[in-house]
Amino acid sequence: MAGVDVQEVRQQERHEAQCAQLQTLGGFLDSKYAPWVLAERKSGAATLARLQHNFADLLKRPMQEISPWVIEKWRAEELKRGKQKSTVNRDITGLKSVLAKAVAWDILPSHPLTKLKPIKLDTKGRVRYLTEAEEARLRTALSLRDERIQASRACANAWRRVRRYAEMPSIEIQAYGDRLTPMVLLTLNTGLRRGELFNLRWEDVNVQAKVLTVQGATAKSGQTRYLPLNREALAVLNTWCQQSPGDGYIFPGKGGQRLDNTRKSWKRLLQEAGITGFTWHDLRHSFASKLVMVGVSLAAVRELLGHADLTMTLRYAHLAPDHKANAVEKLCPSPIAKLALVLQSSQLEPLQTR
Repeated sequence: MAGVDVQEVRQQERHEAQCAQLQTLGGFLDSKYAPWVLAERKSGAATLARLQHNFADLLKRPMQEISPWVIEKWRAEELKRGKQKSTVNRDITGLKSVLAKAVAWDILPSHPLTKLKPIKLDTKGRVRYLTEAEEARLRTALSLRDERIQASRACANAWRRVRRYAEMPSIEIQAYGDRLTPMVLLTLNTGLRRGELFNLRWEDVNVQAKVLTVQGATAKSGQTRYLPLNREALAVLNTWCQQSPGDGYIFPGKGGQRLDNTRKSWKRLLQEAGITGFTWHDLRHSFASKLVMVGVSLAAVRELLGHADLTMTLRYAHLAPDHKANAVEKLCPSPIAKLALVLQSSQLEPLQTR
């Protein structure tokens, strides 16, 4: 065709195809959202993988067509499969965040899920924390575990000594068998999240000031916070410091790298302590619950836990000592008021009957 620039036409077609691809959820994730979330969020890779897995059937769909009806249908199917309501809400929140970025970056004219509301949840459900008896059993199980590890190391070294093999580092009676006991005890006394615990480094500990620093770069909220260390927490860190190199991660994994889990040892410990229905995160609930039960204000607990607002902390409000009982008790008249009513009624003249 005369007068038609073929190269320009092909370039225009490629441009239109790229724009159309960018309008789809998968195209936007790959070309725009992925580079941003990987650079700006420490959990960016996990966030991206979760989005691509949960919404695999929507990746080829234009984002503007992801309507509330489409997501409500997806939500019903996920619930039918047995997924928890809270998890479904969290997944949809992640998708909403992606679409919000598309709007902010002028890829979409408007957010298609603005009118979609989350599933209502009971945010004040039962909080699982250690009872006094359970905590006593947990501490006993930790001590017995340390003793077994110490005895096993001593036996192994005796065997090596006889055969003139190089001995493994001995474990003193006063020391911990391994990192599990100090990790559990430190969490019970600070309320650290597991990820925050794994990320702790020795430079985050100020023994003189008795303060532990949770760096904002590794905190869930992204905000640095400072936790006071009580006597037991300080003693735990001092004892553990003598068994570790004293630099790098406080609780390192293999080769000094960041620890990623304690699943097997934790599960075995709970079995030995006879504790059921309890997770590592529940150690954090135990820390908060004990504080509230001895009268510490919810505002102070919020700061220690690193909650962004008071909403999450309110789950512990029912544990505060007698604050509701004292409130309703004020409706009852005092003994003095009761006596005054009796005296007043006795002075009234009886009704005259005709």
